[in-house]
Amino acid sequence: MSQTTPDSSPVTRSSPFRMPHIYVILFIFIGLAALATHFVPAGEYERIPGPNGRITIDAESFRFVDPSPVGFTDFMLAIPNGLMSAGQVVFFTFMIGGMFMVLRRTGIIEIGVDKLSRRFTNRRLMMIPVLMTVFALVATIIGTQELSLVYVPVILPLMIALRFDSMTAAAVALCATTAGFTTGVLNPINTGLAQQLSGLPLYSGFLLRALIFVIILGAAIFFVMRYARRVADDPALSLMAEDPAEADKRLAYQHASDDGELKASHRQRLAALATFAFMALLVYGVLSLGWFMMEMAGLFIIMGVVVGMIAGLSTEDICEGFNQGFRDVLVGAMIAGIARGVAVVLEDGQIMDTLVFGLGNLVGELPSLLSAAGMYFSQLAFNFVVPSGSGQALVTMPIMAPLADIVGVTRQTAVLAYQLGDGIGNILYPTSGYFMATLALAGVPWQKWVRFFLPLFCVWVVISLAFLLLAQAIQWVG
Repeated sequence: MSQTTPDSSPVTRSSPFRMPHIYVILFIFIGLAALATHFVPAGEYERIPGPNGRITIDAESFRFVDPSPVGFTDFMLAIPNGLMSAGQVVFFTFMIGGMFMVLRRTGIIEIGVDKLSRRFTNRRLMMIPVLMTVFALVATIIGTQELSLVYVPVILPLMIALRFDSMTAAAVALCATTAGFTTGVLNPINTGLAQQLSGLPLYSGFLLRALIFVIILGAAIFFVMRYARRVADDPALSLMAEDPAEADKRLAYQHASDDGELKASHRQRLAALATFAFMALLVYGVLSLGWFMMEMAGLFIIMGVVVGMIAGLSTEDICEGFNQGFRDVLVGAMIAGIARGVAVVLEDGQIMDTLVFGLGNLVGELPSLLSAAGMYFSQLAFNFVVPSGSGQALVTMPIMAPLADIVGVTRQTAVLAYQLGDGIGNILYPTSGYFMATLALAGVPWQKWVRFFLPLFCVWVVISLAFLLLAQAIQWVG
């Protein structure tokens, strides 16, 4: 409600609370982590070779060690060391941002978006379940949530052209890949590794995981479609409505068709074919050659240069395209590195293992009926400092698997608690590097994403707990 001053000028009440900038939030987390190293006892587990040569921990080897609290110098270096530690994510973010800006300069993205938006104008909502199902299936089979970094720049122009917004594009990629990764029907990164560490048959429990996949993905599709429908009916309801960059995107993509259908030149058609060839090579490299961020980043550099030259861009245009793309994703790349500073501080203070030891003891004190839920919340909490599926499995499963035997939970249920606890936090916590980089590529601030995603997060938590309690009740063994 506005007030009126004696000169009749309206005065608008400002909101009593405004979410701090993400840099401030991360700096506070780093400060709290540094402070914790002065109060939490230092401890460590012995590291031993695990499956496929990975290093895991010996669950029986925990011991307290001499404290090594983080001092001023270590705190000062936390962010630089975080940026160095997250170098792959940072570099990958820059390269994919630069490459897609070069593709935009060739005009082939606008042409492709124009053709797709015209074809799906009358059934635009159907694009969402189709894309999300494909992305989720890929993630549940090969286990790469990070592919959302590739999906967002591709689908962002299309979502805008179809009268949705940047939040919709981010949600389609992030929610779908997370639904697939979390349930891990045939996922080697979380399901396969955790079952190996727990002494279970590989990919056992397939049917229940497939059912959870369908339900979690279905909830995500419903949630994203509901939001997208509201935005399409009334753009003012978009969480991105007041963002100047969002207005620029709408001008660039939504109104491109007003001047008539775009036609590709001969060189643009060749550039489009080259783009598809590079994407096919990317898929082959990921699936067959084990490529990850560094290999993909290197391919994107070559892709930008080759496609740009085929389309007729000068070397100057290509270089400036990369520069503009670098600028557009700078904040997201920095956030990915700064967020890593939290884990760096906990590791330097040698309290990371102590936290794992404490979480294991806490679960062991719970009543048998609640043990599976306790494991779930422990994994969800630990995911904040180790937002890596394989990393979390290697640290926690050697403890949770034998603990499950003691508290009356099957090891299969313990693996499921790890999967569900690890996955959904990856697109909520600002310490997740790839997630923050994906938001940067979409142009979506983390604070606005939290407003969008939190209701779905709560729904996913309820679904997870329901299945864990079911698995506990029936003593699920797969």
